[in-house]
Amino acid sequence: MTLRSRRFAVQMALSAVFLLILAGHAGGLYGLGLIAKLDAVLYDMKVRAFAETATDPRVVIVDIDEKSLKEIGRWPWPRDRTARLTRNLFEQYGVAAVGFDVVFAEPDQSSGLPVLERLAREGPLAGDAGFQASLARIRDRLDYDGKLADALATGPSVLGYYFNYAAPAETVGQLPAPLFDCAELAGHGVTPRVAQGYNANLARLQTRAGDAAFFNMSADFDGVARRMPAVIDYRGQCYGALPLLATRAGMGGDQIAIRPAEGRRPVALDLDGLVMPIDADGQAMVPYRAANAFDYVSAADVIHARAPAAALEGRIVLIGSTAPGLMDLRVTPVAEVLPGVEIHANLIAGLLDGTVKWEPVGIGAIMVAVLLLGGLALAALLPALTPLWSALAALALSLLLAVANAYAWRASHAQWPPAAPLLAIWGLFMINMVYGFFLEARSKAQITRLFGQYVPPELVDEMARDPGRYSLRGESRVMTVLFSDIRDFTSISESLEATELAEMLNLYLSAMTRVVQQGRGTIDKYIGDAIMAFWGAPMSDERHARDGVMAALAMQAALAELNPRLEARGWPAVRIGVGVNTGRMSVGNMGSEFRMAYTVMADAVNLASRLEGLTKQYGVGVLAGEATVAACPDLVFQLVDRVRVKGKDAPVAIHEPLGPAAEVTPERLREAELFEAAFADYQASRWDAAEAKLMELGRANPRKLYQVYLDRIMQYRFNPPPADWDGVYTFTSK
Repeated sequence: MTLRSRRFAVQMALSAVFLLILAGHAGGLYGLGLIAKLDAVLYDMKVRAFAETATDPRVVIVDIDEKSLKEIGRWPWPRDRTARLTRNLFEQYGVAAVGFDVVFAEPDQSSGLPVLERLAREGPLAGDAGFQASLARIRDRLDYDGKLADALATGPSVLGYYFNYAAPAETVGQLPAPLFDCAELAGHGVTPRVAQGYNANLARLQTRAGDAAFFNMSADFDGVARRMPAVIDYRGQCYGALPLLATRAGMGGDQIAIRPAEGRRPVALDLDGLVMPIDADGQAMVPYRAANAFDYVSAADVIHARAPAAALEGRIVLIGSTAPGLMDLRVTPVAEVLPGVEIHANLIAGLLDGTVKWEPVGIGAIMVAVLLLGGLALAALLPALTPLWSALAALALSLLLAVANAYAWRASHAQWPPAAPLLAIWGLFMINMVYGFFLEARSKAQITRLFGQYVPPELVDEMARDPGRYSLRGESRVMTVLFSDIRDFTSISESLEATELAEMLNLYLSAMTRVVQQGRGTIDKYIGDAIMAFWGAPMSDERHARDGVMAALAMQAALAELNPRLEARGWPAVRIGVGVNTGRMSVGNMGSEFRMAYTVMADAVNLASRLEGLTKQYGVGVLAGEATVAACPDLVFQLVDRVRVKGKDAPVAIHEPLGPAAEVTPERLREAELFEAAFADYQASRWDAAEAKLMELGRANPRKLYQVYLDRIMQYRFNPPPADWDGVYTFTSK
């Protein structure tokens, strides 16, 4: 096989693997965070680019704003005020329908009627005929819930309520009639989210209102509200969302039907010809207009009949709040802060316009076919082109893809994710370029020159014997990474002259680098006083996790020799924190055309950095992630906590390494076992049991770690965690 054909074969193989990875994501076999984030960014860009900016006159938000709170009083208002608001909307302003983005789950107490009725039943006034007669005369005037119920009956009203997903969940109030049996949707491949309970309105209000709908919202992985549930399953019955039922009330519609998927169009909810496409989870994409695209009318102006009739007549009205402390704020593609009631308004407008977005049926299979067939064709073409023509071809294909995606969005309101095809185009271009310009140019001299600054000389010599095995090309490996940092370095630097500080750092970094390289580690970089190192590249290391942990312990031990040397020169002693984590990460030469560096990147790397920062929080020298612990069966670790670090939602267990099992004393083992028992009590909210064990530990070995948990227990006693607390501590800073 010639060099050219070998190069082509390797490039095609690399391209095929890359395309298969992308195809696996597109086909739903797994999720790649980078692609999901890029798709979300591109989706938001389309929403903003094509958002309608004109105010929609058909939907008006009656706002419980600051002005209303100043005039009427703090929320919740007495129900007679809400009754007057509702009655005025129907009788004086002639609105088409009123939807409430609030719930009335508890009886009104503001009129004093419950107290008077209790006095009429009990106590010295129970037999007082005069008191009973007086109460009978004024009961109707004080029955504020009755007034609201009567007002709701004066027009098409839709009360609001919300579902609870977590079990066990209470059921409060009365639900409306469901739309249909969820089995009907299941027959079309749609499975809405299942609720465990609800918080609904008083039965006497629900029976007089025209309807009720839930106002639950949802958010994507990044916290942005791009979709919201159109239906929710409760005990096998499907209930409708506020935008859907408010539109039905305003249009005078009847039954909401299920429209089966047709061609590439998905299942939809049909309201007398108005169609809301939904996904497999029963959610609808919100067709956002620009922020503030709906008229707001102060609730106080409606109550006092000051609002102009033209602003409300014939409109679908949503009652919600933008007042500070009451506002339901959401992050959306068009605004970082948008009232939840305006999201409902956007969906109503989209339903009326027929602009609710939809994702084509079988989009995953379509994307897989495009990636594999189109991608392989592009991979075969690029090696035959010059770098310039390859770049122009990639740019032209990207523009064509963007135009097609925008046209589908604008012309037929179809949404399909373009990130994977875009990454395929530029990923294949990069594979072709990188392989052509770098991989074939490797040599023994390059290995020595490029890796000599990262790994010890003996490893460079070993690599140089077979340079073909090593590459600067980026690759994905399961590796172990280490971060270390000097504690209170700012104070140290302020106490030394610049020349002394540089000399002290040179001594410290040399000592620590020696420890890492003796443990067959690769020095990634120095970041001021911090050290970043990793194991498992460029040379493979089956014991990379163990080597990384032992190096971290050795770094702590090396301070015992280094600190006397520093103190002898009048410099402060050094304390360090070390974080170690294992996981899949990208390793290779990364950077820019001006400077490249052999480094690692991945979430696992970020977690190692977070662990280093947490050592100070717990007063321990070394912290290791749970993947590292699992890869070191012959080492002993003490559990420290289960935490959510900043930037990650999934909790992780963090451990303090104690050393090889044969070298850990029985006393230290018993201390670790007692702490883990205390931690189990802590997670189970058995505060007394946990506190007793922690105090026993503190008497024997007064560590900051034990005081941290004693402080938490004291806090939780006064502010207990929620009932569904999972025992995980969340850090909001790095």
